[in-house]
Amino acid sequence: MKIPEVTAGARILSFGGYQPDNVVTNADLAARIETSDEWIRSRVGIESRRIAGASESVSDMAVQAGGKALAGSGLSPTDIDLVIVATCTTEAPIPNAAAEVAARLGIASPGAFDLNAACAGFCYALGTAADTIRGGSARNVLVIGAEKMSAWVDANDRSTCIIFADGAGAAVVGPTAGTPGIGPVVWGSAGELAHRITIPDRTSFLRQDGQAVFRWATTSVHPIAAQACERAGVRIEDIAAFIPHQANLRIMEAIARRLGIPRAKLADDIAHAGNTSSASIPLALARMAEHGELESGSPVLLLGYGAGLCYAAQVITVP
Repeated sequence: MKIPEVTAGARILSFGGYQPDNVVTNADLAARIETSDEWIRSRVGIESRRIAGASESVSDMAVQAGGKALAGSGLSPTDIDLVIVATCTTEAPIPNAAAEVAARLGIASPGAFDLNAACAGFCYALGTAADTIRGGSARNVLVIGAEKMSAWVDANDRSTCIIFADGAGAAVVGPTAGTPGIGPVVWGSAGELAHRITIPDRTSFLRQDGQAVFRWATTSVHPIAAQACERAGVRIEDIAAFIPHQANLRIMEAIARRLGIPRAKLADDIAHAGNTSSASIPLALARMAEHGELESGSPVLLLGYGAGLCYAAQVITVP
């Protein structure tokens, strides 16, 4: 393995996304719980979501997304020296998903760790990867957000089962000698509110105080996004796309309005992906890139927020 060198910055080389085959529509949910398509769309903006099969794990989905990102990067597995998997839904804490995913992708002897910042996890992992490259501890990093939220949600709880879903998204991050392609991460937490989203113990499902989280997200996190633009030296009006965590369409639209970002620039992957926690931002990035909705070289604002309550934002340059 080559010894990494200290570089001026880091940039994203490629994206990859994966969703399970099983599509669950609002009509499917309405057939077994008290809800309706109109009720779900009006409150959270979701039309359908993907749910993993019983035998499909967080690592399985991470391998799929990570493999696509690696293939698109032009690098070989031997070029990757660090793998980070952002997740909060592995079945067990040991072994970590990152080491297994690396081995299955043919990446030999990399640094490997999981990172749990829930829905802000991908932004945390991306910031960590960029700092690691800039500091000379790694040269190329595979960053994956992967979640099997369905394993931790009560299928009969209308407040959660309509929202959460499964999937994985990934990015390969490498060095740059020029202008950094990943701006400084602005992050933080509101631990005094951590009890608003919890999984109380090993035998419990996810619980959340939806109204309290809604109020917090729509009033408290937009300054973080604005600060990320300021630290990256990019004006908010010059942002080509705004990709917040796909938590709830009403939350996302409220944050965009507070930032003065037009609705047309707001990613709305949630409509057919649901809330996939740390996978939601890279999934949206991968889909938009695949459909030609992101112009190479353009600045994109990312904003993660959720359980913890953790939040993070940064500006990236589209590869």
